[in-house]
Amino acid sequence: MLRLYSFMSMLMLISVLSFAQAKRITGKVTDSKDGNALPGVTVKIKGTNAGTITQANGNYELSVPENATSLIFSFIGYADKEVEIGGKQTINVAMGGGSKDISEVVVVGYGSQNRREITGSVTKIASKEIANQPVASFESSIQGKAPGVVIESGSGKVGQGMKIRIRGTSSISASSQPLYVIDGMPVISESMSDSGNDPTNPLVDINPNDIESVEVLKDASAAAIYGARAANGVVLITTKKGKAGEKTNIELNVNTSFAKPTMRRKFLDAQQYATLVQESAVMDGKYDFAHKINNFPTEQAAIDYYQKRVDKRMTALAGKDWRTSSVNTDWQDEEFRKTAHTNQIDLSASGGNEKTKYYASGSYSDQEAIVIVNRFKRYGARLNLEHTANSRLSFGVNMGVTRSELNRISNDNAFSTPGQMVAQLPMSRPYDSLGEPNPNTLYYNGLVDKKYAYNRQVSFRTIGNAFLNYHILPSLAFRSELGTDIYNLNEDFFQGKQTQDGKGIGRGGDNITQNVNLNTNNYFTFTPHIDDKNNISAVVGMSYLQNDLRGNAVSGENYPSDAVKNLGGAGTITGGSSNEQRYTFLSYFMRANYNYKGKYLASFSIRSDGSSRFGPKNRYGWFPAGSLGWVVSEEDFLKGSKVLNLLKIRASYGKTGNAEIGQNNYYTLLSVTNYPMLPGFSPTQLGDPTLHWESTVQADAGVEFALFDNRLSGEIDYYNKQTSDLLLKTNVPLSSGYATIYRNAGSLENKGVEVLLNSRNIQTRDFTWTTSLNVAYNKNRVKSINGQIIESGVQRAVEGEPIGVFYMQRYAGVDPNNGDALYYTKDGKTTNDYAQADRGVVGKSNPDWTGGFTNTLSYKGIDLSVFFTFVQGNQIYNQAGQYQSVGFGGGYDNQTADQLNRWQKPGDITNIPRLSHFLGNGNQSPSSQWIYDGSYIRLKQVTLGYNLPKSVLSTVKLSSARIFVAGYNLWTKTKYISDPEVNTNTLGNITGGIDFYTVPQPKTITIGLNVKF
Repeated sequence: MLRLYSFMSMLMLISVLSFAQAKRITGKVTDSKDGNALPGVTVKIKGTNAGTITQANGNYELSVPENATSLIFSFIGYADKEVEIGGKQTINVAMGGGSKDISEVVVVGYGSQNRREITGSVTKIASKEIANQPVASFESSIQGKAPGVVIESGSGKVGQGMKIRIRGTSSISASSQPLYVIDGMPVISESMSDSGNDPTNPLVDINPNDIESVEVLKDASAAAIYGARAANGVVLITTKKGKAGEKTNIELNVNTSFAKPTMRRKFLDAQQYATLVQESAVMDGKYDFAHKINNFPTEQAAIDYYQKRVDKRMTALAGKDWRTSSVNTDWQDEEFRKTAHTNQIDLSASGGNEKTKYYASGSYSDQEAIVIVNRFKRYGARLNLEHTANSRLSFGVNMGVTRSELNRISNDNAFSTPGQMVAQLPMSRPYDSLGEPNPNTLYYNGLVDKKYAYNRQVSFRTIGNAFLNYHILPSLAFRSELGTDIYNLNEDFFQGKQTQDGKGIGRGGDNITQNVNLNTNNYFTFTPHIDDKNNISAVVGMSYLQNDLRGNAVSGENYPSDAVKNLGGAGTITGGSSNEQRYTFLSYFMRANYNYKGKYLASFSIRSDGSSRFGPKNRYGWFPAGSLGWVVSEEDFLKGSKVLNLLKIRASYGKTGNAEIGQNNYYTLLSVTNYPMLPGFSPTQLGDPTLHWESTVQADAGVEFALFDNRLSGEIDYYNKQTSDLLLKTNVPLSSGYATIYRNAGSLENKGVEVLLNSRNIQTRDFTWTTSLNVAYNKNRVKSINGQIIESGVQRAVEGEPIGVFYMQRYAGVDPNNGDALYYTKDGKTTNDYAQADRGVVGKSNPDWTGGFTNTLSYKGIDLSVFFTFVQGNQIYNQAGQYQSVGFGGGYDNQTADQLNRWQKPGDITNIPRLSHFLGNGNQSPSSQWIYDGSYIRLKQVTLGYNLPKSVLSTVKLSSARIFVAGYNLWTKTKYISDPEVNTNTLGNITGGIDFYTVPQPKTITIGLNVKF
């Protein structure tokens, strides 16, 4: 403690000496194009955080020390400008355009930096890339716009959890989701919903139109300031603020959207189905006779036998006239809404003066999914307020309040989900003559749940913080933040007597969960001015986070009537449970930045984290990182170059951690049991008191450049991430009474390259055309898991292979002689005996290449943006293929249209085995028959907008007005048989790329209006 006091005293002394003498400078800042005053321009003394902001008339006044050399002027949308002070007392500045990418301010952990001075890998996404889109959560808006950031929405359901991977999957059993920080406060991002259904996304409670920018911290140098929670990357979200010197700006955004499925899978119609199901009986008869299975006297007798069996079953399901039925139902018409509507409205006000800055907003969103029942509503408000009490003290609040309501559908592996209705017979009616869901269908009719059941999730959430800034000295500032994330979630469900799960008596339940984050950050920022060559800044502080989770669940049944659907209508309470958990993090951190002459850069950070998730002897971990940079273009031999405007080389190395395994996993635990009416305990978890942090060491090397008067700029990064001491759920002998235990065992790696290119192709007074391209390559490999095989369904973590490989029997096609399905054996030969088939790696769910490509054009008041995303090198497993693409081998499910290409006679060359319902054709699952190339390129977004001219605006007293029309997911090129952006198992590390009756992505048209008063 004495050392800390001595250090702080030294900092104060240096600052006092640096600012012992001062003089005042005044001036005005204007736009170089039209000469208009620019309010809200930041004016800083070079090498310090001391400065001011221009007033409404563009004027400013600033006290500077005698040894100050330059002022830095920065403003959103303009290139930064540096002006030498010399002996001047008045400095007027005209700011113009330029490449803002290389001089903009970027938010980093516990502060911000000029992009030119950053030595880590950070991607910034501005508000214009996020706002006014028909999506529930901002992650969908940034998909494909940040190199190395892979975002999977899983399906076309709304409110569903999203899988985010920054530079690959960094864990096997622990979470690989990034840390989310809003206005400096870590927030709850893991699903709190019922574990029996798809995970939902807590980040849908954040209104995308309130976001000013999203910064993604990717390498260790950028992320290590968040230490033990940064191994999967960090996503910093900054909400909009008011600006000093800005009049009150009122902004209204209104848009409406219309959506349909991007792709509908092709199934057999009624006539095709009748033809093929009869053929399956014929094929079974021929096979039986040829192999003397039942010793029929003639082949026709065998065929007649199987045809009678098929006819009996089909008559029971679809009536006597099933062969020529006039009913021809496309069950996808029942699964999807004819048109899914979304309506959104946002109203905000912002502004400020030298004392007070504010931003206030209110929002409403109502989004229907393309699939029936599924719907999401959100109401929210935000207030961001900052007040400057005097030249030293400022304080404020950032507060957002949201209520959301999500009507859910069952997960993909349930007959009640709308997605599984495609298995019904095409000659079955969805509804009977009374308008009730038809009960006489092949499988349970999911339309019953649409009418007689519901699953509703309502959340009320408050995310906010209060902060105080105090300038002890011009070069020494203290900031204290106290924030909270209060997440209240209520889930209630009801299944009427008519439903499959209601079982004739009616069932219901209610789950209430409260999850509360309490966080405080307290830190000093030191920015002394030494001279015009040496620039130093440092941050030192502490952070404390406490999370309290409490939940209660009650269920009941025996409802006398559907009139009362809540638990008050239950005749019998059948179950109840409660849980309460807490975890804490206590952290100390420090970061120091240094640059010499603006061209030699260095940064170092270290964080110490303590977590209650680990035992007392392993509670703390240290996470250091360092980076170096060289702005080569500032050297004398390049400074005068007319071609090269910027060339910066940077490299970093550091360590981050992962503790996301839930609470109390180092304990051996007992649980309360009641059998029956006899309370007691039973062992439920085997603990390891030596459990400690999962660690990721990452090296990064990057180049940033700008050429031809900043018309072409970009960056290239190479990274190598090595994760060790995996928090692995390892197998133990079942004789121990347990199946698994969490241990620190194993390692994996991610290596990759990221490329980002931006170009200003044409820029004239009336016309501009810009292009942005990002491409990322990632190679993942499980290095060691102590010889174990970690399995989840048909996917595995296997040493030497990428995580999440598909491991199954290898399909070899069709025997042209008899139509049997063939498989490869271990020696590479083929067999029609599934039991002899060799199992192996047949694909992987994670792509090699990802990226996005954007062209933006504007002519006078018209703007056009065209954005493509692409994925290459992954596979998709159509797990539903074992029922819908097997030639009736799995039952009477309707079959996909590819079965029209089946084997029919000797000599046929095809990949689809002969039809067979009773005897089989060797077609079994799992196998690589249903593994597809998951690569695709998609026209993700096209936006056409028109800004009303000033002559029109002046007559209606508006600052600006823009109308636009946008299309999303309009075109897709893929080899997959359906939508390639699907993932039944949304959030798993091992699982991914599985399609099991999964809802495709929506194709959406949006019409909107943006007005500023």
